[in-house]
Amino acid sequence: MSKTKRLLSMIMAGMLSFSLVACGSNSENKNASKEKTNAEEKVEGTLKIVTTSESYKELFDKFTNETGVKVEFLSMSSGEVLSRTLAEGNKPMGDVWFGGGIDAFMEAKEKGLLEQCDFEGSDKIAEQFKDKENYWFSKGLTIVGFITNDDILKEKNLDAPKKWSDLADPKYKDEILMSNPAVSGTNYAVVNSLLQNKGEEEGWKYFEELNKNIPFYSKRGKDPNQKTAAGEVAIGITYLDNTVEKLKDEQNVSIIYPEDGMPWMPDGVAVFKNASNTPAAKKFISWLFEDENLKELARIDGKDTVKLVKPSLEGVELSISKDKLLKQDLSLFGEKRDAILEKWNKMAGDKSETK
Repeated sequence: MSKTKRLLSMIMAGMLSFSLVACGSNSENKNASKEKTNAEEKVEGTLKIVTTSESYKELFDKFTNETGVKVEFLSMSSGEVLSRTLAEGNKPMGDVWFGGGIDAFMEAKEKGLLEQCDFEGSDKIAEQFKDKENYWFSKGLTIVGFITNDDILKEKNLDAPKKWSDLADPKYKDEILMSNPAVSGTNYAVVNSLLQNKGEEEGWKYFEELNKNIPFYSKRGKDPNQKTAAGEVAIGITYLDNTVEKLKDEQNVSIIYPEDGMPWMPDGVAVFKNASNTPAAKKFISWLFEDENLKELARIDGKDTVKLVKPSLEGVELSISKDKLLKQDLSLFGEKRDAILEKWNKMAGDKSETK
């Protein structure tokens, strides 16, 4: 073999050897990267969730079955969660905050109570239903209308209200129940939304008249529909979903979608700052917004408004026209919360004490 051929053979052998080493190195790097990704995605331990209802147990059990993470949960209204977390010096009672009016989540972000949560797929959530920096997300919308006890209306010879303006009529004195907007995101949505649509001056005049017809303000958003169905009052200002619709089959009640429009409130979900199990909390948020889990949530909630939050979601169809929803600037829900509630408490006086 000539010197030239021997030289070419040596060069080719060297190149082949380098190629094999490089391939082996790339393979090892890919495996190492995959192992690192799996390690980062691995979650364990117990996840503590503060939620508005025990009805979400099915959803939490599904998360446990799929991830192995045990879930413990505590039921509490959004206003209570916010005030308690602030009172305890930003020491959260849980890892995930699940449900409740978005106004409380907005204020919590401003006060540094939430953890930023970026995840793949968050870009599919409509911009108006998530924080621009991913500190909170909406899991659906709560819409608000009326429930009436038809037996009481008949007994007292009262017509059912059709509009928000009807509720200010003196004939309904002591016959209307509303939950305290300081603790109920549902009814804070009513106050803020109607103030936006009526204007501050006319809006507060309206609530002063409405206040005369309300004997007291209950603690939770579900109290007005339950107490109205039980016959304690004739009319309840309540969220409207399938659970309320079912009351028509059990009691002599009617559900009314106000002709002059419906206030609405995004239901929030977020990770608490200083959570004891942040990895599992962030995994839960990511998991929640997968299509199959959102559909399960819609079934449990009895709401199809999650379709507005994630328009690409298939298998859920919106049953109410968006035209029925009042026009609202959500930024004002958090921005004006303290000022509105301070004025509300002065107006409502002792009736703002929950019973």
